[in-house]
Amino acid sequence: MQSYNLKLKPVAVLLASLFATGAFAQDGNVVQTESVSVFGQGQSRQVQTINSADMKKAAAGTSPLKVLEKLPGVSFQSSDPFGAYEWSTRFGVRGFSQSYMGFTLDGIPLGDMSYGNNNGLHISRAIASENVGRVSLSQGAGSLGVASTSNLGGTVQFVSSEPENKLGVRVDQTMGSSSMSRTFARLDTGLLESGTKAYMSYVNQGAQKWKGWGPQNQEQFNSKLVHMWGENKITAFLNTSDRSETDYQDMSIDMQQKLGWGWDNYAPDWKRAIDAARGTYSGGVGNINANTGPLDAAYYLGRGLRKDRLFGTSLDVAVTEDVRLKSTFYTHSNKGQGQWYTPYVASPGTAAAAGVYTGEGLPISIRTTEYTIDRSGWVNDLTWNAGINTVNAGLWMEKSYSTLARNYFAATGPTDTNYFLTNPFKTDFVQDFATTTTQFHLQDTVALMDGQMKTNFGFKSPKVQIDATSQAGTRSGGSLAAEKAFLPQLGVNFSLNDMNEVFASASQNMRAYQPGVNGPFSQTQAAFNASKASLKPEMSETYEAGYRYKGDSLQGSLAAYLTNFHDRLLQVTSTVGIVSIPGTFVNVGSVQSKGVEAALVWTPVQDWTWFNSLTLNDSQYKSDYVNGGTTVNTSGKQVVDAPKVMFNTDIGYENNGWFGNLGGKYTGERYYTYLNNGKVDSYFVMNAAAGYKQANMAGLKEFSAQVAITNLLDKKYFSTIGSNGFVASDANGAFATMQEGAPRQLFLTLSGKF
Repeated sequence: MQSYNLKLKPVAVLLASLFATGAFAQDGNVVQTESVSVFGQGQSRQVQTINSADMKKAAAGTSPLKVLEKLPGVSFQSSDPFGAYEWSTRFGVRGFSQSYMGFTLDGIPLGDMSYGNNNGLHISRAIASENVGRVSLSQGAGSLGVASTSNLGGTVQFVSSEPENKLGVRVDQTMGSSSMSRTFARLDTGLLESGTKAYMSYVNQGAQKWKGWGPQNQEQFNSKLVHMWGENKITAFLNTSDRSETDYQDMSIDMQQKLGWGWDNYAPDWKRAIDAARGTYSGGVGNINANTGPLDAAYYLGRGLRKDRLFGTSLDVAVTEDVRLKSTFYTHSNKGQGQWYTPYVASPGTAAAAGVYTGEGLPISIRTTEYTIDRSGWVNDLTWNAGINTVNAGLWMEKSYSTLARNYFAATGPTDTNYFLTNPFKTDFVQDFATTTTQFHLQDTVALMDGQMKTNFGFKSPKVQIDATSQAGTRSGGSLAAEKAFLPQLGVNFSLNDMNEVFASASQNMRAYQPGVNGPFSQTQAAFNASKASLKPEMSETYEAGYRYKGDSLQGSLAAYLTNFHDRLLQVTSTVGIVSIPGTFVNVGSVQSKGVEAALVWTPVQDWTWFNSLTLNDSQYKSDYVNGGTTVNTSGKQVVDAPKVMFNTDIGYENNGWFGNLGGKYTGERYYTYLNNGKVDSYFVMNAAAGYKQANMAGLKEFSAQVAITNLLDKKYFSTIGSNGFVASDANGAFATMQEGAPRQLFLTLSGKF
């Protein structure tokens, strides 16, 4: 893929010229935005949904996770304006980070969507944002049928849009800040006489980093086919993604204070990177706190490469009048390589003193972390309607083969390495993982009092077996299994009348052990052997209760929750992120989260909608732990990256084709140390969008133009924390584990349907 300059594509020029003619249709041809569904009426759990109407308010290419941040309980950060840059993306709910949540696309598991994912992929690669139909968030206990073994803290279920019933072509062209250009094209076949309909779409996006140097490029192909007969349906899809992201430098408090906002890696200044590796610093780098070290204030370049292929097919049939079966088969392959130019390992032939290199050759090399995934699975769901009972049972099975490697490649100069490197001169470790997952669930929902009251009770039985082999290096091999025969979930929903209802639920969940970078196999073999017998899978119990109201002009929800998290596992390490040294994996005890969530949608007058949400969350560690013989007194401290207060407000307008919205999100202060002596300040960031849409205009079935502005007030703040993990203490503000939020950015999207 190539980098892009900000220029109009031919299609965009055509659409712009049509818009300029003023050939607007009458009011009857105005395109209406579909209504926004927010609250999960009838559910016994806290469930909320956004749909494509919400997605369209954001800048083109924005991650659905970023759109979800308006919902109560959700904490979202990213250092790019779209929320799609994976190294920086952080999604948390009720004090749980995304690695403790479950994610699916059309029922297919995406794993925990962490950066070094071993059993899935990020939603920004799984599907183009334009093809997302709706997203449902369960803040507390996800549905028993969700295909996940990591969801201690809730679930997010993405659903792709359906093919259109009418033949058509849609083309979107977006241009904007940082030389951003995004082209989206989709062809819908329409509903054929055979009962089949399908679409194919293509995305090509390119941009430069908003600071420093480096392209951010992605190509995606999505396709979906639906065949219907009677009450039955077969669905198949194939999605591919090829992605290259140039990384932003991780920051510390000390670095920001001494080097300022906007500091980044050295590229394209090769000489400066070489000089720094030899101990000659410029631009204030030499003044960096010794605990960070000027050697780690910047590197020449970092980059992430990812190639994904995701296929799924499902059969949804009425077995009898009362029994329905849905069976989904899927496969996923992934190849990934993260590249960093490290000054800690010299290229071959270079004199290599400890820490800082002095020789005539190149004192840096390219360190990579390499990933492969090859997995396939089968998700089955059977529902039987039997009078007042609705019985649901399901079985999910998956076999995943993944590889993790740490290699070093010779640096030959400031050449473009935007490709997968091969033939390393040094290898730290290579690990192969075979992961077998089975999960059964059974649930009965009973409708009482003519449906006014619904109760549900069920359980799931997960088992995850990991067999690891160490092919090279000091990291461990071996086997681990996480298994629970009975994880219950129960709930009740009571409808007071047509507008008011109350609900309550309780559930128990388990998080399976994780292969890969941060799991128990990241230890040395000796450490793994010593700790294996005492390891327990992480567990949680979640209790929640709430109230929902749905009136003509007002909708709202209020929920309270309590979650007890046991046997928290933590990898303890004492080096900077670029240095490859195994950590120690320990059980650090318990965490408790409790809080209140409120959301309100009000339509004060016709054409105007005002959405507000408030989160009050208290997540605390309930145990101390021992690290190297020293007690770390974390009991009573706030959980890292878990703000106590969040507030979101968004006001929208739509009339006669004109539309707009103005919104803002307040996020309270967050800690990045377990002892709470390191934190980042609270922030409030606003976004805005406005545009016009029209049907039957100058030969187009539909035309729209939209301007979106992110970080409207150009706020300077730390968005992501924990990009290099968390530490017990950082009294000097020297730990580089933060990313700056993107400055104000502007994007224009022109869209036409033919």
